[in-house]
Amino acid sequence: MCSSTVFRISDENLKKDTMISINDIPWVQLLKQNHYHASPRDWSDQVIYFLLIDRFSDGNEDGYKDVAGQIIHGTTQRFSPGDAGNAVQTQADIQNWQSAGAQWLGGTLKGIQSKIGYLKRLGVTSLWISPVLRQRPGVDDYHGYGTQNFLEVDPHFGTAQDFKDLVDAAHAAGLNVILDVILNHSADVFQYDTVDPNTGRFYEPMWNGDTFPVAGWRDGSGVPSLPFPTPVNPADTDAAVWPKELQADGVFTRKGKIGNWDHVPETTEGDFEGLKDIHQGTGPVDDYTPSAAMQVLTEAYQYWIAYADVDGFRVDTVKHMDRGAMRYFASAIHEFSQTLGKDSFLLVGEITGSREDAVEIRDETGLDAALGLADVQGQMVDTVKGWTNPQNYFDLFRNSYQVDKASHTWFRNHVVTNFDDHDLVRMGRSYKARFASDQEGSALELAVLAMNATTLGIPCIYYGSEQRFDGKFPTAADPHPATDFKADRYIREAMFGGNFGSFRSRGRHFFDESAEVYMQLANILAIRRNDLALRRGRQYLRPISEDGISFWYPTRIGPGRMTSVVAWSRIIANREVVCAMNTDVVSRRAAWVTIDAGLHSIGDKFQCAYSTEQGQQGSEVAAEGRNGLAISIDVGPAGFVIMAP
Repeated sequence: MCSSTVFRISDENLKKDTMISINDIPWVQLLKQNHYHASPRDWSDQVIYFLLIDRFSDGNEDGYKDVAGQIIHGTTQRFSPGDAGNAVQTQADIQNWQSAGAQWLGGTLKGIQSKIGYLKRLGVTSLWISPVLRQRPGVDDYHGYGTQNFLEVDPHFGTAQDFKDLVDAAHAAGLNVILDVILNHSADVFQYDTVDPNTGRFYEPMWNGDTFPVAGWRDGSGVPSLPFPTPVNPADTDAAVWPKELQADGVFTRKGKIGNWDHVPETTEGDFEGLKDIHQGTGPVDDYTPSAAMQVLTEAYQYWIAYADVDGFRVDTVKHMDRGAMRYFASAIHEFSQTLGKDSFLLVGEITGSREDAVEIRDETGLDAALGLADVQGQMVDTVKGWTNPQNYFDLFRNSYQVDKASHTWFRNHVVTNFDDHDLVRMGRSYKARFASDQEGSALELAVLAMNATTLGIPCIYYGSEQRFDGKFPTAADPHPATDFKADRYIREAMFGGNFGSFRSRGRHFFDESAEVYMQLANILAIRRNDLALRRGRQYLRPISEDGISFWYPTRIGPGRMTSVVAWSRIIANREVVCAMNTDVVSRRAAWVTIDAGLHSIGDKFQCAYSTEQGQQGSEVAAEGRNGLAISIDVGPAGFVIMAP
C-alpha cells in the first residue's frame, strides 16, 4: 500500500495569490505560523450542531446576542408566530418561495461566527459546517457538495480568512469545528458527448459499465467548450476543475449516472446525477493503490487542516467510495493531524444503510465514527412518536455482539446519532419533512432532542431543531418531480429568514434564545455536560409498571400510537442516572421504573435533576422493593425528566 502521509514540505512552497496547483500550498509558512488547537479527549463528551452555511446566518439579524451576551442590532426582525405563512399567501407567492429554496440565499461564514454565542449558550460543543469549498460558478449548488476548486473557499460564503477566523472564534469560545469534505466526486465540470438524436441536445448517460466519451470541460458559463482532457489556461479558474492536477486524463471514471444505488460497482463508479465521479484507485483493501487524484485530494484537505485548524472531517458519501480509498485517506489524515498535535482528529463517515454495514465499513476503513444510519434515525423517531417498540432502538446498541463488539458502550463514540438532517435519505426521494412536521412531532420535539442527548452515541442537532423547524411543504403536493431531489429544499430552511424562512415565512430570523425548546434543551445539555454517566455510561431500557406489581417493557399494541412512559438508565461504575419521557402529548403519566438492585438499596433517594415541569425539579423519590428495586416517576404530557442519585 502507498505511503499514507502525502503532504510535502519545501522552501519553494511560498504563498501565491491564487493556488492553481497542489504544489502551490505554502506548507512552510503554515506550519511555522499556526499554533494548533488540541483535539477533544473523548468525542462522546461532545454535542455536535450541524448547519448549512448558506442557510444559517447572513449576520444581519436584529436582536440576537453575541458571544459576550450583548444584544446586536440589524435589519432582519425576529420571527413571531403571526409571521408563519407570510411568504405563501397566494399561488404566486408559493411558487416564489419554493423557487427561492433551490437557490443561493446568502448565509456566510461571518454570519456563523456572529452566532457562536447562540450556539455556546445552547450547549453545543462542536460545530459541523457544510462544505466550504468553491462550487461551480453559475449554478445553485448552495449546499456545497459539488466542489469545482478544492483549494479555494466559495465566494458566496466569504474568504479563506473568514473561514480561519470562524474556526479561531469557535476555539476561543470552547467549540470544535468539523468540516464536511467530499472525495467521491467533483462538481459537474465536464459534459459527456452523448446526444439525444430527437432533440440534438447533450444528456447525462446512465451507468451501464461502459466509459463514455466527453465533449469538453465546462467553461465559466457552463458550456463544454474547452478540450478534454487538455489542461485549462491557469487564468481561467472558473472553468473545469482545480487544482490543475485534477485535469489530467484518467482522473474521472466517466461511467454516467447511478441508477441503482445499491448495485456494486455502479455505486462506486457512477456519478451522483451531474456530479462527476473521481477515480479513487485500484486493488483490494489491504493492498490498495490510491490514484494520483486521490493523493491530490488528500493533500488538499491536509492543507485545510493546516490552514484553518479544523478539528475533524465529516466525509461525504462513504458508501460510494472504494474501501481502500477511504482507508488510505483516513490513515493519511490521522497521521498528518497527529503531527499538528491533533491526536484525536475526528473522521466521521456518512454511511447510509444498516448499523451492521456501517460498523463493518467503519472498522475496515479506519474511520472514527459512522453517521447517517437509517435504522438509528428511524427507530429513534418512531420510538418517540410511539410508532414502534422502544426495544427496537435500544437493541441497536445493546446487541453489540452482532457486530463483534464486546460491549454496547463501544457505540458511544463510534456512532453519531441524529433524527433530522439535510438529506433524510431514510424518507425516500419524493417527500421529506422534519420530525416536527406533524402535530405529535411538534409537541415531542424536545423529547426527541433529549433522547438523542441522553442515549448512547455522539449526539448531533440539525440546525433549527431547537426552534421546532418543521420542514413542511407549503401545499399538499409538490409540483416538482421526485427525481430532481426538490423535496430536499424544504428541510433546508433559512435560519436568518430571507426569501425562504421556516414556517413558510420570509424576512424573519429565528435566533430566539427565549424559545421554549431552546431553553429546555440548554438545561438538559448542561446536565449532560456535568454528568459522566450521561456522556459515557452503559444504557438499559427499563421495565415499567403502572401498579408497581406487574412490570413490562413499553410496547406498542394495536394500530395506534403507543402512549407511555419510556425510561432508560445510564450507568458508569456505581452511578446510575434514570431518564424518562412521556410519548403521550395530551395526558401526564406516572410509572414505576426499574433500577439496578445491585447499585441501590430500599430507601435510597433519587432527585429530579431536570423536568420539563419546573416545579418537579429538586423533588425526591425513594427506591422501593418492586421488581427488585424501582422508583416512581411522573412525567407531564410530551415531557422529559432526569432522576439522579
